[in-house]
Amino acid sequence: MMSFDINNLLRENIKKLVPYSSARDEFKGEASIYLDANENSLGSPLTKWYNRYPDPLQHKVKEKLSEIKGVPSTNIFLGNGSDECIDVLVRTFCDPGKDNILICPPTYGMYEVSAHINDVAIKKVPLTGNFQLDLPPLEEAIDDHTKIIFLCSPNNPTGNSLNREDVEMVLNNYWGIVVIDEAYINFSRSRSFTQELADYPNLVVMQTLSKAWGLAALRIGIAFASEEIIGVMNKVKPPYNINQASQDLALQALEEVGQVNDMIREIVAQREELQKKLNELPIVQFVFPSDSNFLLVRVTDAKGIYRFLLKEGIVVRDRSTVTLCEGCLRITVGTPAENEELVKSLKRYAGGAA
Repeated sequence: MMSFDINNLLRENIKKLVPYSSARDEFKGEASIYLDANENSLGSPLTKWYNRYPDPLQHKVKEKLSEIKGVPSTNIFLGNGSDECIDVLVRTFCDPGKDNILICPPTYGMYEVSAHINDVAIKKVPLTGNFQLDLPPLEEAIDDHTKIIFLCSPNNPTGNSLNREDVEMVLNNYWGIVVIDEAYINFSRSRSFTQELADYPNLVVMQTLSKAWGLAALRIGIAFASEEIIGVMNKVKPPYNINQASQDLALQALEEVGQVNDMIREIVAQREELQKKLNELPIVQFVFPSDSNFLLVRVTDAKGIYRFLLKEGIVVRDRSTVTLCEGCLRITVGTPAENEELVKSLKRYAGGAA
């Protein structure tokens, strides 16, 4: 592969950055009396525990994730949602008004939003008609200021996984950072790229506890990368970016791997059942194959059906204005009862439309 040198990618001010040193950075360990962080020593209205600042590097959560994922804890970064992981990467590597990122629409919208916020230009190379990477124009679009390529697999909003060989082609021939967003990997048969970190020093793999783990309210995103990249990300992040309640609840949930695996199997089974029922409806033109916990569905009148479902008390996502998703709704796989209500409502719409 092409040689990777993180110093050629980092912003100059980040190279010189001396990170904020919090009280909990300077003292690591246990003590009987804490008088170092200007906390309220009397406690809080909740518990004595929540008057103290949390572990700024979330060591216990990372150690548990390391056991589950088979990745050393030193190769793990935790963000306030994957959105913080994205923002930290853009702020770390991209010079505002100078550098650019590359995305492949249709894809997750926060890559573009984060770039705009940081005054970083965006290059777009749309996926092919079957939602795969279009490698020749992608290669052509890269220039000396393309610092990061964001790839989402399984992709949001299309639901499919990118061809592994195409992703490896990018990793082997690009000198910058390649971010593979695997938020939905648990619902796929595809192998995670976390096992390839040693082979690709420019690789960052993002995952989350929001989807398969069902912890969207806690806002815990995960980035796996080399110790070198993780070290820089830790310099740039806010000192206490994951609150104590989220760390506690995440640790509790991470003990329940068996329950999560049961939920994944149930969601995948419900996905297949819902796809079958949707395909039987006359208003459905095509249900795209999915490796995620949602389905992208092309329908006869996306906006009309979306509005009808709202009146029925059912909220789906109208993706009809998104590149390559014309006429499509994105539908999350619900509980069996929720999926049944959705299908009944769509049948009512079809009957009225007829």
